[in-house]
Amino acid sequence: MKLTPEYGRLRMDITAQGKPDRRKSIWQMVNTIIPFILLWAAAYLCLSVSVWLTWGLGIVAAGFLVRIFIIFHDCCHFSFFSSKRANAIVGTITGILTFFPYEQWKNEHAIHHATSGNLSRRGTGDIWTLTTDEYAALSFWKRLVYRLYRNPLVMFGLGPIYIFLVAYRVNRREAKRKERLNTYLTNFSIALMMGILCWTLGWQEALLVYVPILYVAGAAGIWLFYVQHQFEDTYFEHAEEWDYVSAAMQGSSYYKLPKILQWLTGNIGFHHIHHLVPQATNYRLEQIHHSHEVLRNVPAIGIRMSLQSLRYRLWDETAKRFVGFRAVRR
Repeated sequence: MKLTPEYGRLRMDITAQGKPDRRKSIWQMVNTIIPFILLWAAAYLCLSVSVWLTWGLGIVAAGFLVRIFIIFHDCCHFSFFSSKRANAIVGTITGILTFFPYEQWKNEHAIHHATSGNLSRRGTGDIWTLTTDEYAALSFWKRLVYRLYRNPLVMFGLGPIYIFLVAYRVNRREAKRKERLNTYLTNFSIALMMGILCWTLGWQEALLVYVPILYVAGAAGIWLFYVQHQFEDTYFEHAEEWDYVSAAMQGSSYYKLPKILQWLTGNIGFHHIHHLVPQATNYRLEQIHHSHEVLRNVPAIGIRMSLQSLRYRLWDETAKRFVGFRAVRR
C-alpha cells in the first residue's frame, strides 16, 4: 500500500477537510475544561459525604482530563488552531493540566508518527516491542525485564506513576534550549498549581481528589495508545520495506467505541485517519471517516476484541502478527 497518486489525493482531501475551525476549537475547550473544573470541585465538596462518591466523580472527571489531553495532542500537531502561536499557548496550558511538557511531548510524538511500524527505528514515543527472534536472543534477566514491562499490571498499574512522576519531569539528553525551558516552565507551573490547591484546600484533600483523577486518566491514555497499535494483524516492517501509508492504514486501528467514550476520547479511535493525516483536527475525524469509502472499509476493533490485545507480547516477523510468550517456547 504505497503512497500512490490515489492516496496522495486522499491525503490532500483529508487535509482540506480536516482544517480547524476557531469557533469549534474554542467551544471544545469550553465544553471540556469547564466541566472538568466543575467535576473536580464537586469531587472535593463530596469529601465531606463519602470518599467513594469523590472517587466516583473523579472517574468521570478523568474522562474529561483525557479529552483535555486530546486538545493538547492536537496542539502538538498544530491542528487545533490555524495559528502556530495559539497551538503553543493552549498546548502549554493543557499540558500543565495533564502533566505533560508541550515541547518535549510534541517532539517525541512527531518521531512516533514518522517511525510507527518501522522495526528499524523503534524506541521513541512508542510501546516497547520486540520480535520473537530478538526476545529469544535475550539473557534471562533482560527477558524478565521485558516480561515485566509487558505485564498489564505493570504497564497500566505502574505506568501512569512512572510517566507523571519520572518520564516527563526531566528533559531528554538531545533536548534543545526551547524544549528544556518549556519542561522547566511546565514543572514549575504544576508545582505552583498543586501548591496552591494544597495550601487552600488542604494537602490531603487536594491529593485525594487530583491523584485518582490523574491516575485513572493516565491508565486510560496508556490503554488507548497501546490498543491503537498493538493488535494482532498490525503492521511492522524494517526500514527498507516500511511505507508510511501502510503504517497508517494497516498499523493504526479503528477503535470503535460507544458514542460517549468516542466523545470523551476526542475521536482518537479513528487512529488510521489520524496517522494518515496528523494535521486533521480531532472533531473532523468522524466526518472524514464517513466521507471516504477506503477509510470506512478498514477493520474495526471493538472493546471486547481490544481486550484480546493484552495477550500480545511479541511480533512474529514470519507470520506477520502478534503472538504471546508461549509461541517462543514452542
